[in-house]
Amino acid sequence: MANLEILVSELPTLIQSLKLTLGDSNEIIEQIILINNAQEKLRNIKKLVAQELRFENVKNSAIATLPRINTVANLFIPTLGLIDSAITEKFGNSETKISLTDLQSKLDAWIEWGYFLQAIAADILSDIQLVNQLNSDIIHLSISNEFKTLNESLQIDLDLGKANILQHQIEKISNCQKQLLQLQQKLNYIFHTIKNSRSLLNILLGVSAFYGKSGFALEWLDDDHELIISSEGKFQELTDILNDCDLFQEQIATLIIQGDTLSEQAEQAIKKIEQESSNEPVISQQVEVVPKFSTQKIIHSALLIASSLLILGFAGWKIKEQSPQLQQMSPSLTQAGSTFVPDDVGAVAKFKSAQKIGMEAASLVQKPPHPLKVWQQAQNKWHQAINLLDSIPNETSVDDQAKKKLAYYQINYKYISQRVLIEKKAVANLESAQKLAIEANLFVQNSPHSLLIRQQVQDKWQQAINLLEAIPESTSVSIQAKEMLPIYQTNYAAISKII
Repeated sequence: MANLEILVSELPTLIQSLKLTLGDSNEIIEQIILINNAQEKLRNIKKLVAQELRFENVKNSAIATLPRINTVANLFIPTLGLIDSAITEKFGNSETKISLTDLQSKLDAWIEWGYFLQAIAADILSDIQLVNQLNSDIIHLSISNEFKTLNESLQIDLDLGKANILQHQIEKISNCQKQLLQLQQKLNYIFHTIKNSRSLLNILLGVSAFYGKSGFALEWLDDDHELIISSEGKFQELTDILNDCDLFQEQIATLIIQGDTLSEQAEQAIKKIEQESSNEPVISQQVEVVPKFSTQKIIHSALLIASSLLILGFAGWKIKEQSPQLQQMSPSLTQAGSTFVPDDVGAVAKFKSAQKIGMEAASLVQKPPHPLKVWQQAQNKWHQAINLLDSIPNETSVDDQAKKKLAYYQINYKYISQRVLIEKKAVANLESAQKLAIEANLFVQNSPHSLLIRQQVQDKWQQAINLLEAIPESTSVSIQAKEMLPIYQTNYAAISKII
């Protein structure tokens, strides 16, 4: 018995080694060796347990296994002081004693888990493409860190007084938005790979892309056969990763809208600076020669303005010939006609209107959550802006800009439309839960002693609780749902106790 107690005291360390860390494929073979060693010790403990069980007087005895939870906490998650709830089943409950029969059952589960990890490791090492992909993922940031980096890059204070700095900031915002779109595509790949793949190896490819440099470890299969994964001290099920993908998609869409708002503010500021610059009076040092040299100065100013407008995309006309453009910029020089056609004028007007509506839509949804009405207003504005951009003819001066804006606005519209659906569902859940609560109270009042009625009341409270728990925190009714939930849970517990 003494030898068994000594071996049992090693269990926390042994169980800790029963995991497979994926990232650098070169380390997998070393881990297989560690898993083999742990299994060998577990099998020795199992033999001693079997011997003890042969003796009638110790069949129902309990053995001290170390203060297991505290010991494991110190070894695994010292900052929390407790085992993460996701892997509690792997180590057992908080009891300090465990019967030999229960211990034998747990030993079987741990040994079986070791075999499972070895099989996965062997399959990975036999698949060259999988190994190469794992080694490739490990050099990239995790989804979480990549999003954090891009989010920080978009926290820009616009320098509204300097056009050259604003232009640089617009380019930075545009690059961030492109990277956000790439991150969206990566998230789509991860989500569909994990959700739709039937092969565990393919699922691991999605998980590998999600965690990147951070790496991850296969920790355990819970009672529902849900794979539990750890990375940087955080434990998650596959469903948690899918939920994170959805959350990141929402946050990325919000950042893209934020980038659009910043870009448009910067462009408006540049336009204002250029207009103020063009309106400055031309002062000549020699009054008597103004008629002689004013043409040269005005032409120089016009060239600067035309160049700036072309770069920023705010010009409503195209330069086809230098002379007519200069005449248009300075009517005092000549009475030559305009270089733009009526269709172009309409295109510019539509583009500016779309920008204005887009800024209004983006401003509406800043700092969520918002009521359903606000999301719907933003949705309508994005739809109006998209229709305006979509109606701009090809081969106009703003055609390229319109197409670029259209792509971003369509992403924004899609995101806002999703938020409208989420908010509608949340509001419907809240209303349905309230209705069920009213019905439950009426049932009890009308027939307080009927067992059938009580069971129906219990069912209604359970349905109401499920509806409230399904309301996302990002919605405007989340706070109300959280306030109602403990009341409903108390009522459910009370009726369940009576039944």
